[in-house]
Amino acid sequence: MTQSKTWWHEPASAIQEATIQAAQDHQNKLTKPQGSLGRLENIAIQLCGIQNTLKPSTEKIAITIFVGDHGIVEEGVSAFPQAVTIEMQKNFIAGGAAISVLSDSLGASLEVVNMGSLATESSVPGVNHQAIAPGTANFLKQPAMTESQLDAALNAGKETIDHANNEQIELWLGGEMGIGNTTAATAIISELLHIAPSQIVGPGTGLNSEGVIHKAQVIEKALAFHQGKMDSPYHVLQHVGGYEIAALAGAYIRAAQLKIATIVDGFICGSAALAAIKMNPSIEPYLFFSHRSAEPGHQLLLDHLEVEPIVDLTLRLGEGSGAAIVTPLIQMATRLHNKMATFDDAGVSEKID
Repeated sequence: MTQSKTWWHEPASAIQEATIQAAQDHQNKLTKPQGSLGRLENIAIQLCGIQNTLKPSTEKIAITIFVGDHGIVEEGVSAFPQAVTIEMQKNFIAGGAAISVLSDSLGASLEVVNMGSLATESSVPGVNHQAIAPGTANFLKQPAMTESQLDAALNAGKETIDHANNEQIELWLGGEMGIGNTTAATAIISELLHIAPSQIVGPGTGLNSEGVIHKAQVIEKALAFHQGKMDSPYHVLQHVGGYEIAALAGAYIRAAQLKIATIVDGFICGSAALAAIKMNPSIEPYLFFSHRSAEPGHQLLLDHLEVEPIVDLTLRLGEGSGAAIVTPLIQMATRLHNKMATFDDAGVSEKID
């Protein structure tokens, strides 16, 4: 069992309380009523803590989309065929996907990493092909992956962040795409939070009500099948996770270890973040949760983590789209913190005590 100390056990640096307090003091001196910029102030202060500076920067952005299919689709839990994963990778590279448009508008770098689909270098050029297998195994019948496969997926996330760090990236956004991944995400959240799948499961890419009920039943059977073997968050990922979800979890952990702020997208990325936090609790202060997904189980995850997402736009696309959409808000929070005048600078009278 792979439980010896490895890179993802290493804790992230604790956020310095002195930096947080100094950032709060700076906010209080800006030419505005204290607290009047609401949660934008909190975002800026959190960034100061992450970067350990009173002048944080969020200009250099990288977006990585991890792609992986899931063997559980054999059980009829998805409304789309596996071929869509190949077609969407082509769409990402061609610039036609939502995340492609958003990435371009942000001036961000965009990388697509094939962790486990039927795409090949010849069929989909332009993608970073690191496929561990054409997809995970059907976790109703066996573990979704072996420990060595899980380690490879976690390491792919780590390597992505190591590269981002070499490029001096200041904000990293993760996204995902893969047929069957809402089923895997539901299973992960259900097991880690001890909540029945029926309370979490949603339509994914468009299942009808009967399909949603069937999906919940498949997940319940699968969790029962693996009971006694999922004794850690690591083994939850191994038994019911996905290559792209594990890569995201590895990336979230590594980014925190390197003091890089990350923006978590919706339901599926949320399941990866939850697993990552359970694997290494020290990383939580380094994560921004972008939006509240329309997937019903996402709120249960947010409640467990006691976080309020930045926006609620009833999104449920994935791809990292929600994370990209809130990035300008985070950048505005940063610029307001850095560029607004203080009362002394502007010669403006402060509030009378």
